[in-house]
Amino acid sequence: MNKSEKVIQQIIHSGLLPLYYHESKDLSVSILKALYQSGIRIVEYTNRGKNALINFEALRTIASQEMPDLLLGIGTIKTAETAKEFIDLGADFIVSPIVSAEVAKIVLEHNLAWIPGCLTPTEIHQAQVYGARLVKIFPGNLVGASYVQSIKDIFPNLLFMPTGGVEPEEQNLKSWFDAGVSAVGMGSKLLKTSAIEENNFDALSDYITKVTILIQSCKHS
Repeated sequence: MNKSEKVIQQIIHSGLLPLYYHESKDLSVSILKALYQSGIRIVEYTNRGKNALINFEALRTIASQEMPDLLLGIGTIKTAETAKEFIDLGADFIVSPIVSAEVAKIVLEHNLAWIPGCLTPTEIHQAQVYGARLVKIFPGNLVGASYVQSIKDIFPNLLFMPTGGVEPEEQNLKSWFDAGVSAVGMGSKLLKTSAIEENNFDALSDYITKVTILIQSCKHS
């Protein structure tokens, strides 16, 4: 199984793609360790600050040393140049908030998974034309689960993952999975700011574990 397929299969298996960014390298590492401790095996770090590149390099090093089965990708990638920088640092997959032919080309040339952010049927179609197998419905809170349910049959060979507007509670999660999504993307709703600010990473890990159990329950119900 190639890396692209591995990433897609792990996202489907987990039903969850956690995503985050923190300016602090040490806190970024601590959050990654809490995610891993809770059983997470795929993570999206986001390119949303000036320290993203150097922090990602540190995360990649730690993951390679201590988390050999972790798939670590980078998100918020909008240009081919930025994609190449993170691919060179060992990114396992690339997530974009947009549909970009240039980003798709360089990611697929490296045989990695490219997960673009889409909203309209035209964007979803374009993403599929450029080689995406899984698309991120972003921002999910603008359209809701009923939107995915209504368009999913138009794209029978695509997988869907909403990000934004996903709540770690049963009714919300069940509505998304009942609509036919393969996974959900979660950031601040999963990674509780209070636990991070208090450096209570055991509590953070416990909370993430509870959410992942709930996700599996909603996914299979």
